[in-house]
Order: sequence, then structure tokens, then C-alpha cells
Amino acid sequence: MNEPLRPSTLGEILDRTAQLYRGNFLLFAGTAALPLLCTFALAIPAGVLFAVPGIAAGGAGSVVMIRGLAFILAFLIVTPLYLAIYVFSIGGITQAAVSVHGGQKLTIRAALAGVRPRFRTYLWLLVLQTILVAGVPAAIASIILAPFIYLAFRSGAGAAASFAFGFLAFLLIAAALVAIVWLALRYAMGMAVCVAEKKTAWESLQRADKLSKGTRGRILVLYLLIGALSIAVSMLSYFILLVVTAAASVAGKGSVAAIVGMALGAILYFVVNIASQIVLAPVPWIALVLFYYDQRIRKEGFDIEWMMEQAGLVAQAPAAPTPGAESNLPLPVAPPDTVEEP
Repeated sequence: MNEPLRPSTLGEILDRTAQLYRGNFLLFAGTAALPLLCTFALAIPAGVLFAVPGIAAGGAGSVVMIRGLAFILAFLIVTPLYLAIYVFSIGGITQAAVSVHGGQKLTIRAALAGVRPRFRTYLWLLVLQTILVAGVPAAIASIILAPFIYLAFRSGAGAAASFAFGFLAFLLIAAALVAIVWLALRYAMGMAVCVAEKKTAWESLQRADKLSKGTRGRILVLYLLIGALSIAVSMLSYFILLVVTAAASVAGKGSVAAIVGMALGAILYFVVNIASQIVLAPVPWIALVLFYYDQRIRKEGFDIEWMMEQAGLVAQAPAAPTPGAESNLPLPVAPPDTVEEP
């Protein structure tokens, strides 16, 4: 570790996150760019696939049918590909954060190569986390709400009954959202645990649940700060679009300058949005890795364990090196062979 290990405040974790990000910007931003660049690359052929039937076909019915088939085909091809790239991106960012925090120098290729052997584990972790966080509360709310919807439509309820039903639906949706946020905070460090400790998906989520006790409020503040920053950047990009559009409208409606200006505004809006998402995407994953180590220090004395390992007082278990990583930690020196004298 390049920094002394001790319990950190939220401000210190955010400051350390910024330090790691600034010092390894290309590594984190390049790994985070994979899903968004993949989406952009696949959007063009998908748009062509959707537009060509309308140009080639004559009847409206055939156009709808062909476009529907094209949409299904694109969905079946694009969704698994995007999901695979997303797993590599999230796993790579977390692997990079763990390695950089441990004092290793990593490349984008090495970070992604470290994901390949445990790709299925990371994929199942994200799927299982989504089911537990969003699927279970939504299913429970739907099961509770379904009988009331059936009775309301069958009996033709009046205004009072409709109001009561709407209020009940509002309460259930609000409770489901609260449950989703609470579960998301409980399992937020699942990927960090899975990468750092090489555990299975279910074991990682269980351990993340235990480690998150006492720091869920700080993780919530982290998410709120990132959300506010995302909204601010989105508003900035939208402001740029409005300014360029207004300048184009001054040039005259329908003129070449107006058309070019509006097209330029749309391109700038798209570029700023994509760039902001790429820049902000690694921040929560880096911070969650730091939260993981901070909780281990608070709950398990990880700082003492690390110092004892560095001092040679505890036998350190050999770990498989990350492909392409260059560690600045000293290599162990083998003791000289001893020969027993007769």
C-alpha cells in the first residue's frame, strides 16, 4: 500500500478516490469506456437494420413486421454482447482499483485479462445482485398489489375505492423503492469482495452484507454525490445544446446555417453526455474498493495484519499475479539451503 492503513472518514475516502483516479486516469476511463463505446458502435448498424425495411418494403404492414423481426434479432444479438462487455468493464475497473490501491501498476489490457478467468463468477454476481436488490422487492410489491388490481377492474370501483387503491399503490411503490435502496447499500461492496478475495458470487454478497454494517450511510452519501454530479453535467450538456440551437435559430429557420447549427448542437450534446458518463463511471467502483478496505481495517484489523506481513512476522499466502501488472512490493528472498553436518 502507498498510503498508511488506518480508518478513514468519508472525506478522506473521496479524496483518496480522486487521487487514484487522477494518477491512473487513462486506466480507469479507458476501462469504463468499453460499454458506452460498444453501445455507440452497435447503434449505427441497429439503426440501419431498423431503417432499411421501411425503405425497401412497400406496405405498412410488412414494414411493421420486418422492423419487429429486425428489433428482435438486434435485441438477441446486442443484449448478450453488451452484458459481456459491461461485466468486463466493471470487473476491470474493480481489479484496477484493487491493484492500484495495493501499489501495482496496471494496464487496461492487464485489467481486462484479469477478468477473463472469473468472468462467469462476475456475471453471476451482477445477475444475483440485481435479483436480490430489484427483483425481490418488485416481485413482492406486485404480488401484494395484484389482487387489488383484479378486484378494482372486476367490480368497477367508484371514486373512493379508486382513490384508496391509488394510495395503496403509492405506498407499495414507495416501500419497494426504500427496500431497493436499502438492499443496494447492503450488497454494494459485492464486486470489491469478489475481486479482492476471489470468493464465489453468493459468498461475496454475504460478506459484503456483513462488511457494509456501519458504513451504509456513507455509501448512500457517495451515491447521492455522484447522482448530483451526473445531473449537473447533464444540465451543462443540455445548456450547450440550447445555446447552439438558439444561435442557429437566429440565423434563420430553414437556412443552411440553422440546420448545420442544430446538427452541431446535437453532436456536442451527445459527445458531452458520453464523455461525462465515461469520466464518472469509475468513481463509485473505486470508492467502493476503498470502503471495502476501510471496513476491513475497522472490523478485522487489516492494517495490523498488513504491517505484520510486510515485517515478515506472518507467512503471506502466495497470490496469483495479475497479468501485465508490475508491483512495487519487494519480492520474497528464498533462504539459503542448510546442510546438516555429520
